[in-house]
Amino acid sequence: MTGRLIRLICRTPNERLDRFLAAAIPELSRTQTKRLIQSGQVQIDGLEPKPNTILSEGTTITVMLPEVEAVALQPQEIPLQILFEDAFLIAVNKPAGLVVHPAAGNRRNTLVNALLYRYPDLAVLDPERPGIVHRLDKDTSGVIVIARTEAALESLQAQFKSGKAQKTYLALVHGHPQVGAGLIDVPIGRHPRQRQKMAPLPDGKPARTRYKVINTFTKTSLLELHPETGRTHQIRVHLAWLGHAVVGDAVYGPRSKNPLIKRQFLHASQLSIRHPQQGHPLTFDAPLPEDLQAVLEQLT
Repeated sequence: MTGRLIRLICRTPNERLDRFLAAAIPELSRTQTKRLIQSGQVQIDGLEPKPNTILSEGTTITVMLPEVEAVALQPQEIPLQILFEDAFLIAVNKPAGLVVHPAAGNRRNTLVNALLYRYPDLAVLDPERPGIVHRLDKDTSGVIVIARTEAALESLQAQFKSGKAQKTYLALVHGHPQVGAGLIDVPIGRHPRQRQKMAPLPDGKPARTRYKVINTFTKTSLLELHPETGRTHQIRVHLAWLGHAVVGDAVYGPRSKNPLIKRQFLHASQLSIRHPQQGHPLTFDAPLPEDLQAVLEQLT
């Protein structure tokens, strides 16, 4: 990676690395600083530290600051269903087909572009993923929360990391699970050959999903799911491992297409968190969208 190499010296003892860098390099937010450390662009004595590494007085830190991309993200007027908003956070009912944040080769038509149009103040946060706390797959609909301040971002990220954020999903799956309710506790990692996919792996990261069958049809079942961790594609991978892939999932499900649905039947129906500033509980609900509701009506 090309960029600007700088060296910093910590002048105070017992200071966290991420906090030190955020203060020493004002153009970086805490989120950007954490990402810089995790990507290996920060070194101490030739080693790659963690964001919570405690520095000693006199420690030298080497930082490779990447070149700033010339083209900034552009606000776009894209309709959004806002479930809640205040000065600290936003809750959105994300439609299927909308990517959460831009990536290489895809700088437009994302949730972030829409948010920047409606909430210009988000631009002062991370320039690539302003306010993004968690993600939903492109073809997964439902509740997603966005932070509006750096402090709110840290609070919400901590809630998701610790499992205090309670997430509820609805999924229509192939077949009928033998056990009506249970816990899928199977580690997940990057697929060893197909790098765009995730897979159940013994040496993967811990991943846990609770499920409950809430309705059954001739060849399918409707499940309520509560992921206790937040791995990429976790619910889809876990249900495929269980032998009951999500209906319409072209990546982890059967190759044959289901004529009733054009995308995966997976919806983030509810999210409960603590307000990042005031601490009181908040619960956001997103009703099942029309396309998924129509599928259920055809099955009953």
